[in-house]
Parts: sequence; C-alpha cells; structure tokens
Amino acid sequence: MKTLTDVPKCQPQLLVRSLAGRPERGILTYGSLSVPCALGRSGRRATKREGDGATPIGRFAVRRAFYRADRLRRPRTRLPLTALRVDDGWCDDPKDRNYNRLVRYPYPASAEHLWRTDGLYDLVVVIGHNDRPRVRGCGSAVFMHVAGENFAPTAGCIALRLPDLKRLIAHLRSGTFVNVLA
Repeated sequence: MKTLTDVPKCQPQLLVRSLAGRPERGILTYGSLSVPCALGRSGRRATKREGDGATPIGRFAVRRAFYRADRLRRPRTRLPLTALRVDDGWCDDPKDRNYNRLVRYPYPASAEHLWRTDGLYDLVVVIGHNDRPRVRGCGSAVFMHVAGENFAPTAGCIALRLPDLKRLIAHLRSGTFVNVLA
C-alpha cells in the first residue's frame, strides 16, 4: 500500500483537515487550491459506522462523479461522469445485498435519494470508502458534494461550495486519492 510520501510530486495531494475547535468544518487542499469545506456533524472518525454522522479518516480513492443535467452543464473532469436520473438512489441498509451501491427507485430497502431538491447533490463525487470490500455497517454514501447554507455539517460527507467543487473536479481523475487527516 502506498503512503502519502510515495505519491509522485507531480500529482497534487487532496488533503482534508478539520479546523481547530470546529470538528464539523475543514479545509480541503489540492495543489494550490485551498477551500473551506463542511464535514460530518460528528467530526471525523477512524472507525466509521453507519449513521454515526462522522467523516471517515483515511485514504480513499475517488471513484466517479454524478451531476444534475437539468441544473448544470456537464462539468469538465477526467473522472467517469454520469448524469443523475430521477430514480437514482444509494443503498444505506447494511442488511441489503446492494449496501453502499447505486440503486434505482423504487427500492425495497433503505436508500438515499440522489435526485434532491435542495441542490446538495447537483454535483457528487463518489469516494471509495467501504466499497472494496464492503463491510456491512461500516458506512455508506460517503461523497464530496455541494455544501449547504453556511457549511452546515453533513451526515459524513465532505461538502464544498459549488464553484469550488467544479474547480476541483476539473482536475480529478481515476487514481486520485482523498486523504482525510486525523
């Protein structure tokens, strides 16, 4: 397994740090880009559990991205990119065989709707937390997405202002890692 020091210098690090005294707020840096972000309402945790409201600590691959084509033009990125559909969801039921995977509504188990009215998922980057292998109950639907008003805490995701997320996604590609620091 590569460590942070093994990553070539030409590939910037994507680092997430929390603010002192504000565990639900952070700073995301990638090369010369440094922007504020919202983190989980419970701060960060090394041992993530389903529903704990924490952003997982660790190094996670960036997998793919989704966007709302009815609200945004197709963003520039080197990540696999898919337009969201009205019936897209993400299974968050640890007992279901599709736990922590994309599903279609109507879905018989608990799943988070990705087609939201509040704009938080207008642009979503899937972070490879608990996906290969999936461990039931260790957290699902950990994304980078659009921040709520005043950087409201998330349920465990990393949230950025839409312009910052668009700037960031333009530079991301498969093989990029998100490093959430302790």
